Amino acid sequence: MNNDAKKVVLRMIPYGIYVLTVDDGQGNIAAATVNWVTQTAFAPPLVVLGVKTDSGAYKGLQASKKFVLNMLGKDQKALAFTFFRPADVSDGKISGQPYRTATNGAPLLVEAPGALECTVTAIVEQGDHHIIVAEVTEAHLAKPPVGRPDAAILEMKDLGDNVFYGG
Repeated sequence: MNNDAKKVVLRMIPYGIYVLTVDDGQGNIAAATVNWVTQTAFAPPLVVLGVKTDSGAYKGLQASKKFVLNMLGKDQKALAFTFFRPADVSDGKISGQPYRTATNGAPLLVEAPGALECTVTAIVEQGDHHIIVAEVTEAHLAKPPVGRPDAAILEMKDLGDNVFYGG
């Protein structure tokens, strides 16, 4: 396979930017920027996402089987970069961001324009990112977006010409 072509072609896939937050059930909170996310079913509503296996977020998912997928708005570029690093939990904030506990026990970022509470139904353990299949159990909308909902979220391309993930 031509590795240069593979990298470029895989980077042609558009990606939204989200922050996954989780509490392992013992008070250990983790958060991570994720971008390999899609809806896969309407009934029940299912999403799938790829989560790096050596991350704190993945360890929390394995333990609790519950998480929140926080959507980021176009004006929240700095948050995407903040959660590329392991989360710091102090003073009632995750890496400086206020949160509240969602119904499922996971942290929900207060400033996220939208969020989904999810319960893990399956984990596909292949590669350096495992695939998480999860049922959406609750949805939160801070305020309705102007225009198309999919145009309101931060996308990988919004982070600059030199920021890529994948390939």
